[in-house]
Amino acid sequence: MAKQWRVALGCDEAAYEMKQAMIEHVRALGHEVEDFGTHEAKPVLYPDIAIEVAEAIAEGRYDRGVLMCGTGIGVAISANKVAGIRAAQAHDTYSAERARKSNDAQIVTMGRASSVSSWPRRSSRASWATNMSPAAVRSPRWTGSRLTSASIAEPGGRLGNPPDISSGTSGRSAVRACRER
Repeated sequence: MAKQWRVALGCDEAAYEMKQAMIEHVRALGHEVEDFGTHEAKPVLYPDIAIEVAEAIAEGRYDRGVLMCGTGIGVAISANKVAGIRAAQAHDTYSAERARKSNDAQIVTMGRASSVSSWPRRSSRASWATNMSPAAVRSPRWTGSRLTSASIAEPGGRLGNPPDISSGTSGRSAVRACRER
């Protein structure tokens, strides 16, 4: 029997109907679902919902998460501010699977505006059915990266702001500045 996941779902008003359909789908697969909102199709601050889902996963209360908004971008950015969380935007089943297999993402994000009716259900299933590849874990981008260290997070678990590069600093200098922080 396949592993049963504890899944946290959240969305903004743009993806409310999509989330409702996803809840039914996830439950039909036999997984436990927690709905973090929004609970109606009225405007809401999506970063609050995304961070709440991400914190619940980081604390170990849930195994996986699905966040939805108009594009999937805003909720991914918001969730990734929580230390230890990797949220990846998926446009199709392949990107959802690779988010998990290559990048160990715990949260897949989706956009209502860019989704066809059936791929979100297939994408979430592909993400949950995949484990991170052992080859990817040994990759220099993971073993030598500061991304694997909680030291880049500020107190309270939020990532700091990137260095100010508005003064014409080159991209390489900006990367060096991030590493020195």
